[in-house]
Formats: sequence, structure tokens, C-alpha cells
Amino acid sequence: MPFIDGGTFLSFTSRGPAGARRVVLVHGFTQSGRSWERVATALAKHYEVLCLDAPGHGGSSGIRADLSEGAALIGRSAGKAAYVGYSMGGRYCMHLALSQPDLVDALVLLGAHPGIEDPSQRKARRISDDLLATSLEPTEAMAAKGSSEESPTEAGAVDIRGEELPRLREFLDRWLSQPLFSTLSTEQAGLQARLEDNTCAGLASSLRLAGTGTQTPLWNRLGELSMPVLIVAGEHDLAYSALGRRTASAIGDNARFVSVAGAGHAVHLEQPEQFFHLVSSFLDDLYDGDRGASQG
Repeated sequence: MPFIDGGTFLSFTSRGPAGARRVVLVHGFTQSGRSWERVATALAKHYEVLCLDAPGHGGSSGIRADLSEGAALIGRSAGKAAYVGYSMGGRYCMHLALSQPDLVDALVLLGAHPGIEDPSQRKARRISDDLLATSLEPTEAMAAKGSSEESPTEAGAVDIRGEELPRLREFLDRWLSQPLFSTLSTEQAGLQARLEDNTCAGLASSLRLAGTGTQTPLWNRLGELSMPVLIVAGEHDLAYSALGRRTASAIGDNARFVSVAGAGHAVHLEQPEQFFHLVSSFLDDLYDGDRGASQG
């Protein structure tokens, strides 16, 4: 794994009582750890909550890692915990739970895909993601201008970021205009935070290294997951509702699927209180009220 060494960790924020049971929240593509704000604030009353910035995002924008490498980084950065992952973050958490199950007390998967089974469809998705990544890259003229600046000042660095912002804004507008996010309000989508927290290079690397098209399907390994698993999808997200039910069935009796009324793909943004209560109840049952046990 060429991108990871013993000293590399993901950026994260932590809140809640130190020494309490730990819950790790891993966001979706184009977000950052702060997208969990409302859920994290509620959980932090009883749990130590870590909000990670996944590879290529937020404070981890400079880290390049595929799904397996990213899962290893997540485990190294957060340690033993209950893991909650949304979309891309859920795929990272699935990989961690399969590769290092001793670190994962429990797993909550929201809108997470175990992998595209059909090779031709997987290839098409990989090509599509690569084209999206290319749209994030600077034109030849802009790249030449950047390379000609031998010692950019602090103001120059701001100018370079300024040149990137319209391209990043256009990409995010297109990303959020997908039918998958049609039930998100403008406020819930959090465009400004996505714009502030991310870079074109970071998102492009995430698409190419950790996109769904790069993922080896995990369907035939889901039965290896022995920890409690909660799978969540919004009732209006028909595709991921079907995937969620199938995922729960493939895992076995230790998994259950829950549909959230009035929500689409991003349940934690659209119905944060409902999502919090689902996760909190799941964790309370898991730990049997023993919230204050120290970390192993």
C-alpha cells in the first residue's frame, strides 16, 4: 500500500465523554466529517463520537487511498468502535469490518452498496467515474500557469484556490442534481460546506481510487460479518432499499433492515432525528446500557 505508512492518520474531530463507548461516523462522497453535525451532537451526550474525513476529503484531502487502504486508515485512526457509514463511507466501513472485524463492535450502513456484480456494468461505472474525475482537473492553460509559479506567496496560493472554485462548484452542482438527491432541500444538501471542505484533486482521486466501479463485489463475503449490523435506507430511495434488504439477508440473523419514512438517500441529512434515534437505540441494545466502559 504505497500511500500509507505507520505515521499516516485521517483527520477527525472528537466530542463527547472521553472513555465512553466510541462511535465513528464516516461520510459520503463530496462531504466531510462535519456533515454529521446534528447526529454527532445528539450521540455525544452518551458516546465518544469521532467524525472522520475520508481519504480525498476535508482535512484528509491530500491522502490518496483505495477502499482497502482507506479502510485500514480508518481503523488505524479510530480504533475499536461501532462504525456508522453513509454511502461511500459505508463501503469503507464494510471493508474494515471484513478485514479487521476485531475493531468493529457493530456496523450501521446507510445507503451503502456491497458492489456491482456485473463486470460490464462495473466497467461502465469506472469509466463514468473517471470522466467525472477528469472534469475536476484543470485545463492545460491553468496547469501551465500553476507550474510557472516558482514560489507562490500566500496570496498566490489563495488565487490558485480561487481558480479552482468555479470548477468545483460546477461539479458539485451537477453531483447534487442527480435523482438520487432529489429529496434533499438546498439547506440539507450543504453545498457551501462541501465547497469549503474539499478540493478538486482530492475528489478526483476519491472517484478514481474508491469509486463504486473500482470495488470488488463483497456479496459473497457478507456472511462473514458476525457483529450486529443495522442497515438503513430512506423509503423514497427505492434502489438502495432493495439493496439494503438484500444485504441484510446475505449477512444473516445478526443484521436487520430499517426503512425511514419521508426520506431519500441521505437519511442523516433529511431526517436526522429519526436516524439518531435508530442508531442510539441500536447502540444502547448492543452495549446494554454500559456506555461508560473504557476503550480496549
